[in-house]
Order: sequence, then structure tokens, then C-alpha cells
Amino acid sequence: MPRELRTHRLRLRRWCATDREPFATLNADPRVMEHFPAPLSHEESDVLAARIENHFEQFGFGPWAVEIADIAPFAGFIGLSVPRFEAHFTPCVEIGWRLAEEFWGNGYATEGARVVLALALSNYFFLRLSHSPFRVTCARAG
Repeated sequence: MPRELRTHRLRLRRWCATDREPFATLNADPRVMEHFPAPLSHEESDVLAARIENHFEQFGFGPWAVEIADIAPFAGFIGLSVPRFEAHFTPCVEIGWRLAEEFWGNGYATEGARVVLALALSNYFFLRLSHSPFRVTCARAG
């Protein structure tokens, strides 16, 4: 799997230490975390960032950090993950994203999801759309 993916506006890359602060801010935002049990504390966000790095080490892919060219060195993440929970649809590989609210409505999630979806399909992953708020973006991504 590649270490980074690019679109005309986005660079999806492995995480670096400087991503931790903006990631904690993103995870503390109630609007961003609306579909999760609760916003995350700084410590919980750091634990999640470490889990993301471990995911890359274990599987060779994960939620890539998103840079927006000439706008933001870190806007959130877009990528693939293997859920740690058990459900009727696991094991599976999920596509997901989490962007800071200031970057919503610009097509970044769709643009990034397109390149991630292409990578997933070219590597024989099969995706099942099970979370309705994400179906629209996935449909736009192709």
C-alpha cells in the first residue's frame, strides 16, 4: 500500500507528531463528534492517534492524515480501517473520514474518499455501505 495518496487538492499521508494538536481540537468539537458517543479529551485523542499508527503498522493502510494544498497542513483524516468490534458485518474494511468543521461543504471528503475507494477496490476490498449519513458521500465518490 502507498504511504500517501494525492488528488488535485489533497494529500493523504501518514501521520506526524505535529498532527496531534489539531487532531485533539478536531476530536473535542461537539459538531464533528455529533455521531459518536462524546467528544474526546486530549488524552483520548492521543490514544486514538497511536491506534491509527498501529493500524498502519499492522495492516499497511489506515486513516491517512489530510492536507489541503495551500490551506491546511492538517484537516482531519480519510482512509480505511479494520473495525476492532464484532458485528454481523465483520470482519470488514471500512472507509471513513473525519474533517474539521471549517472544511465541510467543499467536497474534500468526497474527493478523498474517491481516491481511497479506488485504492480499496484495486486491492480487492469490498465495501458495504451501512451508515446512512456516509452513503451520500460514498455515492458521490463512485
